[in-house]
Amino acid sequence: MSNFKLGFVGAGFIARFQAKALQGVRGAELAGVYALKGSQELSYLAKKLGVGECKVYRSVKELCKNVDAVAIFAPNYARLEIMNKIAEAVKEGAELKGIICEKPLGRTVKEAIELVKIARSTGLPNAYFENQLHMKAIKAQKEQLRTVEEKMGPIALARSSEEHSGPHEGWFWDPTRQGGGVLCDMGCHSIACCWYILTPHGKPVTYLKPITVSAEVGLLKWGLPRWRKDLFNRTGVDYSKTPAEDFATGIITFQNPKTGQIVKGQFTNSWMYDKQGLRLMMDGLGPGYAFEFNSLLSSLQVFIGDTAAEAIADAESALEKSTATRGLLIVEPNEADLYGYVDELTDAVNSFKKGKDGFLNFEYGLEITKLCQASYMSAEQKKVIDLRDRNTLKELENYVSLIAQGKGREILPIIEN
Repeated sequence: MSNFKLGFVGAGFIARFQAKALQGVRGAELAGVYALKGSQELSYLAKKLGVGECKVYRSVKELCKNVDAVAIFAPNYARLEIMNKIAEAVKEGAELKGIICEKPLGRTVKEAIELVKIARSTGLPNAYFENQLHMKAIKAQKEQLRTVEEKMGPIALARSSEEHSGPHEGWFWDPTRQGGGVLCDMGCHSIACCWYILTPHGKPVTYLKPITVSAEVGLLKWGLPRWRKDLFNRTGVDYSKTPAEDFATGIITFQNPKTGQIVKGQFTNSWMYDKQGLRLMMDGLGPGYAFEFNSLLSSLQVFIGDTAAEAIADAESALEKSTATRGLLIVEPNEADLYGYVDELTDAVNSFKKGKDGFLNFEYGLEITKLCQASYMSAEQKKVIDLRDRNTLKELENYVSLIAQGKGREILPIIEN
């Protein structure tokens, strides 16, 4: 049986990470790529990793006509244009079996709604890529605690955080192109994890109903003069003019539709974690039981002294977003598997082969976008957002945060000197 042929739109950091993840996926290959830059490099990487020949195509439509499923790994601001081209390719005869979109689905609720509509118009299965819900540790704790939950009741408080020192590419730092700052970039992960951790075993991922959102955002590091200058020199993004938040935290209250029980999810994200590298922390507290996860508690550590540090060419050879090449370093032997990328790819491929949506679909991505934008609204308006209010839901559909508009100075502190 021939391999399932995946095509990537985009060849940046996440596409390269997904290419590495394909080493752990059976029956699939990276057959092609289209990107404005980096296509040749991704093609070379795919061949080096042994995950496919990865032919470079000149357009989205040409790619769609030569693969089984297409994955959108391009920047947030390009998603709508790409989805429209995919839909056009399908109308013109491209025999795709599925469409994948990396998080976040949209920079605004309105944008996410449009992406859902376009996906529906194709009639094809789809998958929203939120890798952290596919993490083996998160799935294992749910299974391990299943009988305890049945006896004692579900988890009532979930906490999830993702923190690192900041994104790789300039557009991630630009709120007008990315859709915000760290809340848009990583808050979607943590909010989704909280919701999933709180969801009773065996229930759909949207079973619990979000009822209120309370959040705060801040500019704690990258608004300072020294770091603004460093950011501008590296990326060309000027946080003295159009800042984005580098810290976000909030609480989302959910209600069980059957029992009426109230549960809460707390998320925290920052671009300020200057230790070993990317850190994911999740925990859940239930009546009489709990679990905890920390991605930096690796079984492998290495030490590199000052005299040996010059031999290290790439700090990220040990861990994503690593900021150090010496000292005591945490090493994750297989980050792509640890973070859930292997499992989300496997789920998408297997689901598409059966003609079904992935475990998470575009509609789920829309719900996560709503919660992210409600968090921005809460921080901006300094109040709790009631998601049971129809007027609030209507307002969210057309809401664009001040930060995403490039007006972050109105709510984020900037120290001039």
